[in-house]
Amino acid sequence: MKKLLFAAILSLFMFACKKDNSSTAGNSAHVTVKMTDAPGAFTSVILNVKSVVIVTDAGEQTLNVGGGPIDILRFRSGKDTVLADQDIPAGTIQQVRLVLNDSGNRVIVGGVSYDLTTPSGQTSGVKLNVHDNLTAGIAYTMHLDFDAAQSIVLTGNGKYILKPVIRAYADAVSGALTGIVSPAASSPKVYAIMGTDTVGAVTDATGKFYFSGLAAGTYNVKFVPVSPYATKTVTGVAVTTGAVKDMGTVTITQ
Repeated sequence: MKKLLFAAILSLFMFACKKDNSSTAGNSAHVTVKMTDAPGAFTSVILNVKSVVIVTDAGEQTLNVGGGPIDILRFRSGKDTVLADQDIPAGTIQQVRLVLNDSGNRVIVGGVSYDLTTPSGQTSGVKLNVHDNLTAGIAYTMHLDFDAAQSIVLTGNGKYILKPVIRAYADAVSGALTGIVSPAASSPKVYAIMGTDTVGAVTDATGKFYFSGLAAGTYNVKFVPVSPYATKTVTGVAVTTGAVKDMGTVTITQ
């Protein structure tokens, strides 16, 4: 049975000419939450999502959702809507919780609107066990695959209850690039160049540089140091989705 997708992602950093990037990615990954839907025997299914809680071994992070109730039946066949996006600590995901507001959840059947109640969903949240890893500097989409047909239950007294049936998994959608410049005293600006797009970074006191959220592809990495050191370009550096490409030590000469 085709299911409703509910996603949480890490978003890509959009390329901009000569755009400055931080020298290190720290220990965080960027998360974007999206929602999509599969067909169901309803006119509308309206959910008032309050937040998405992501628990990793580094701690618990709450991604607040704005914009009010959403008719999830508007987002099907590959369409989706962004609920939230945020940096969270990297690590192993242990659980995801979808928390609904106390009111504003409805199902419309045959033109008639019914309140849609969710036992425990509004307080602690609908709990999903996930065991995917988030690497610092990598962007991910986490899909929460929601089965609407099994999740909405009509009771004997004519009430509708939401008992979510959800499968969760994460996909990486970007890569990262790092390395160390020697000597650190050359203090170069570093540019990752693919076609006409350029992303810039600076080295830290140890000579380390780090580009997070890079699209997969082949880059020319240009180092522009202070005088009297000479500019250097390393060509053909391949960045792949879901991985951190380490260039190792790049030596700058005078």
